[in-house]
Amino acid sequence: MPSVDHRDVDRAVAESLRVLGPLASRDWRVRAGPLEWSCLRTAAHIAHDLLAYAGQVTGRPDDAYLPFDLVVPPDASPRDLLRVVAACGGLLGSAVAAAGPDVRAWHYGPCDPAGFAAMGVAETLLHTHDITRGLDVPRFPPEPLCAKVLGRLFPDAPPGDPAPVLLWCTGRAGLDGRPRRTSWTWDAALA
Repeated sequence: MPSVDHRDVDRAVAESLRVLGPLASRDWRVRAGPLEWSCLRTAAHIAHDLLAYAGQVTGRPDDAYLPFDLVVPPDASPRDLLRVVAACGGLLGSAVAAAGPDVRAWHYGPCDPAGFAAMGVAETLLHTHDITRGLDVPRFPPEPLCAKVLGRLFPDAPPGDPAPVLLWCTGRAGLDGRPRRTSWTWDAALA
């Protein structure tokens, strides 16, 4: 399985914008699928994580996350939030593209740029899925990107179609007789 890279971050963000853009006129104050958050808060969370991962890759801390945060005004519209997602996705993609493969930064241990790219792709795909569920628009994340995320973050994932497997791995659905997970974690840090 090829490594996750900046192009995958760009693809995931572009897919999110393609899917969510036409839904921007809807009421995003509703819950985002199974989450406790609204669709608005979930979109802000996507942007937050993309920015945090970009900060880690460029700041290269070795013992914690950098102490900064993204603040989105509470009156930001869905369209505004999607612009913020696009900007933060661009920052992560650029950071990953510029970083050499030997760069390490902290994510519960040393993590390489491909690990941060994989987490950015995962956050974008999964929370876009949550938002579409909240807005009652059925869709699955793209299989090729799901396969790359599974290969990097969930090496013990069961076999099967990558999108349903990723949703199962992250507690969003049952899978082939397996109950929905109530607890999970991904492992982006290198051994």
